[in-house]
Amino acid sequence: MKVATLRELRNEFSTLQAWLEEGETIRIEKRGTPVAFLTPAESPPSTLPSHRPDAAARRKAIWGDRCFSEEEVKAMRDYELEGEEG
Repeated sequence: MKVATLRELRNEFSTLQAWLEEGETIRIEKRGTPVAFLTPAESPPSTLPSHRPDAAARRKAIWGDRCFSEEEVKAMRDYELEGEEG
């Protein structure tokens, strides 16, 4: 079993990670007193599919097939900026 301090855990994690990848268990100590044990994962963590919102579908649900003209966009931006100092 490898032993490392909290400082080594914080500043030299890549070394500890290499030990874990080799299958070593690491005892973490603070001032000579064990505070934790790091053990290698038995299998790599599964990558969960990330749920991303469908922005295009939401935009279509809100606005439909509407396209704004350049003048309409400018008017909306001007309206949003009214009252702001700039």
